[in-house]
Amino acid sequence: MTITAISLRLNAKAADAASVKPAIEMRELTPGPADVLVEIHAAAVNPSDVKAAIGMMPYAVFPRTPGRDYAGVVIDGPAHMLGTQVFGSSGDLGIRRDGTHATHLVVEAEAVVVKPAGISLDEAAGIGVPFVTALEGFRRAGLPNQGDTVLIMGLNGKVGQAAAQIATWRGARVIGVVRRAEPYAGHASAEITVVDSSAGDVATAVRTLTEGRGCTIVFNTVGDPYYQDAHKSTAVLGRQILISAVDKIVSFNIFEFYRGRHTYVGIDTLALSSAETGDVLRELVPGFADGSLRPFPIQPDAIFPLADAAAAYRMVLGSSRDRIIFNPKG
Repeated sequence: MTITAISLRLNAKAADAASVKPAIEMRELTPGPADVLVEIHAAAVNPSDVKAAIGMMPYAVFPRTPGRDYAGVVIDGPAHMLGTQVFGSSGDLGIRRDGTHATHLVVEAEAVVVKPAGISLDEAAGIGVPFVTALEGFRRAGLPNQGDTVLIMGLNGKVGQAAAQIATWRGARVIGVVRRAEPYAGHASAEITVVDSSAGDVATAVRTLTEGRGCTIVFNTVGDPYYQDAHKSTAVLGRQILISAVDKIVSFNIFEFYRGRHTYVGIDTLALSSAETGDVLRELVPGFADGSLRPFPIQPDAIFPLADAAAAYRMVLGSSRDRIIFNPKG
């Protein structure tokens, strides 16, 4: 089947976020023998989508259709998949190849994941990058279990919320750090202890909460602003997961690192193919199916038509707390 898709199009790098104004083009899509053709009902907008548009990811190609996360219905591909509601994400879609901010998507059949019945297509589209980043971090560092204490720096960010859900789903205790006095904003399977970084020394508070031991896993979603607090909060044999940075260079105490027998794990989900990302998402499906994990709520005013892409991108780079998605048929 060949179909004409309506797609956002980035033809060249924009000078800054305010200049990101994708064109809308008609493009013919034809799936290959190992592909499916998905009619997209919802596609999330991630910070990485916008950053790639302004040249912050040197491997991003132009021209391209942006977008990494999606949910929709298979309309062409293997017979057993036709009509199936699916969702997915990717490290290469929208960055190195045409992505999801369109009415249709061609992607490998092994990349799509069957959507759990209890969540909507809009909600499924918002799962992608945050939950993949959180689970991939835990997979690489060692999955949390009962007896582990997980410290999440940047608790109320989307990756922080996803990491808290996964850690409590697996039975770990979670302590989360926020930058001002506020409660945990997301779902969890157990109580989350919140530390307000504006109220005092974070590492001292964490050590007090753990009777001096520190945390077995530290998920640092922010990077260098919390690097020293994260380091001082890590238990002997503890692991720290890093996914982001503001300033790239930090002061690294080699002595404390090897004496603590620490492990640092760097996560870049842009390195994952669509099929590899699908494998990560499939590990999460049982949690979403039984309600232990919950997708981010999608607010009506956070749903945009493709024609309002510039406004949607600005909201994402403006650190909107809402999960922003496109309705390509809106």
